[in-house]
Amino acid sequence: MKSWLKAFRLRTLPLALAGIMMGAFLAGVHGKFSGAITLLCVLTATCLQILSNLANDYGDTQNGADHAKREGPSRTVQTGEISMQAMLRAIGIFVILSILSGLGLLYVAIDSWQTFGVFVGLGAFSLVAAITYTMGKKPYGYAGLGDISVLLFFGFVSVLGTFYLQAKALQIGLVLPALSCGLFSVAVLNLNNIRDIESDRLAGKFSVPVRLGREYATYYHQALLLLGVLCAVSYTIFFYQHWSQGLFVVAFPFMWQNARAVSLYKQPQQIDPYLKHMALTTLLFVLTFGIGNLLAVNVFV
Repeated sequence: MKSWLKAFRLRTLPLALAGIMMGAFLAGVHGKFSGAITLLCVLTATCLQILSNLANDYGDTQNGADHAKREGPSRTVQTGEISMQAMLRAIGIFVILSILSGLGLLYVAIDSWQTFGVFVGLGAFSLVAAITYTMGKKPYGYAGLGDISVLLFFGFVSVLGTFYLQAKALQIGLVLPALSCGLFSVAVLNLNNIRDIESDRLAGKFSVPVRLGREYATYYHQALLLLGVLCAVSYTIFFYQHWSQGLFVVAFPFMWQNARAVSLYKQPQQIDPYLKHMALTTLLFVLTFGIGNLLAVNVFV
């Protein structure tokens, strides 16, 4: 059980849920919040995230990224804690769980066959993306496309999808908080790839830091954080109602600390704690952003 919990990588779950929470908060701001739909979104996102983690464990061993010289945390398949056959069975189980959870969500939330079809397509796309990030003969994560995938799924699909399933509509302004969530999530991935830059280079995994080099990957990380902050500030300016909408600034010192740490620390062991730091900072941002906007609405009710 300890090995399976390690393979699930539970510390990644707060980041996976951040976009769901943002979408739920925004639905609440518009008076459309549904507890049942939100819980089903959380369940589906959790299943997909664990599926992605298991597939990553399997795929990185299969394709050589998890090897003896890798300096990040050890993975269960590479160390022999879990066999490749057992991991494949677990991946199959979580594919089924993700499908069942996703269909249950759509059954509760969707009342149009056309919309149902669109979301089934999105769900299928999410499943394929979760598996093929590092699995298969040509995993897209090895080509440096993981950042785009994270921006899409942890930002747009997660935030806007959760909002739409509850409000049955979208607004162009919601792209800004969706971008913030997506950019901060990409920052977590970038930290992971900066930590593993040398071992990834040896394995032929051409992540963005491998392509850019250590110095420019640091600038890229700082740009991701700055752009995420600017999107949140812009949304607040465009839709300003009350000072409480600025509560999310409490997350800024932690973002500055994270950006500074990437410049200061060079060893993988020094960088690793800042993955969790950035994930929790993203969660703090979502909570304060959402609560601040809810308070602003209640002030004027």
